[in-house]
Amino acid sequence: MTTDASSASVYDVEIGALQGGSAGLKQYEGQVVLVVNVASKCGLTPQYAGLERLQERYAERGFTVLGVPCNQFLGQEPGTSEEIAEFCSATYGVTFPMTEKVEVNGAGRHALYERLVGFTDGEGHSGDIRWNFEKFLVGRDGRVVARFSPQTEPESAEVVAAIEAQIG
Repeated sequence: MTTDASSASVYDVEIGALQGGSAGLKQYEGQVVLVVNVASKCGLTPQYAGLERLQERYAERGFTVLGVPCNQFLGQEPGTSEEIAEFCSATYGVTFPMTEKVEVNGAGRHALYERLVGFTDGEGHSGDIRWNFEKFLVGRDGRVVARFSPQTEPESAEVVAAIEAQIG
């Protein structure tokens, strides 16, 4: 189930890249994108490894992970853009694209998350992001097709099945 905001394509949303320039979603039009709010100092941070394996496994089939750093959950992403990039690369070998650090909840919620949070996950949750590593799968048409809780591992059967259903 979706609301009007989440039924709209995310491809017209502008967002900065982690190390400058644009990470606008228009460049992903026609691809399947797993959007994940990430943090470097969270108990769930090891999910970066699974996200990177998904990137490696499916990139050639029109899929990408898009990491979106956020510091709204107990200050678990305090670093600068350079520090975040270095941590992700050195610790987890991250090659997938990362955006600038944004707010995912509240009055300063980024437009991307305005589009995403209206989608209801399999447990019936919609609305505010609950914690770091909440995942949204965006189909080739730019619309949200699935939402997964922060605790759902990136390589879980349900996430992999949803990705494979979208990439065909």
